Amino acid sequence: MTRLLAILAVLAVALCLGLFLVLTFFGAPKDQFAQCRIGQVAGGGGQIGGPFTLIDKTGAEVTEKDVITEPTLIYFGYSFCPDVCPFDLSRNAEATDVLLERGTEITPVFISIDPNRDTPEVVGEFADNLHERMIGLTGSPAQVKAASQAYRTYYKAQPADDEFYLVDHSTFSYLVLPEHGFVEFFRREIQPEQMADTIQCFVKNS
Repeated sequence: MTRLLAILAVLAVALCLGLFLVLTFFGAPKDQFAQCRIGQVAGGGGQIGGPFTLIDKTGAEVTEKDVITEPTLIYFGYSFCPDVCPFDLSRNAEATDVLLERGTEITPVFISIDPNRDTPEVVGEFADNLHERMIGLTGSPAQVKAASQAYRTYYKAQPADDEFYLVDHSTFSYLVLPEHGFVEFFRREIQPEQMADTIQCFVKNS
């Protein structure tokens, strides 16, 4: 009986060692962006991001393949937003300028979650006023909802009796690379220089 227990113990140890070696050498692929991450999104974010169809400032329908042709910083908001959106988008624009000075080109994108008021002309002018490289996008309620769901964002218009309503929404900015899709998100408190440093790290390691 003692000999049988000893054999079982040896087999158990061998099995554990074998599993360890398998996981070490044949486990999940190494994260090439591990040294860049600040948003604690392991492995590139899983299901965040994906296809969308929206409308640009000219009224033309565009997809993510038309928009994400270089490192892209995506933000969901609305042009009537009184404070949060202008602050966040100005920060994104400033980070864009920092990167341009370093020789790294990115595209900041503003996607409206208020299609009832944000016409193509409105989002186009709003984006142009923030940065000459910024792309403003809107769409039908269904198109906007689909894009929002792809990036797991939240928005909800507050009840109002006139057109001066507010829209509650999430405030993350999303870094998307053409070859890799979504790779990182940025919270509101991050500063332009830190955002630029992080984006540059992702671009360098892509």
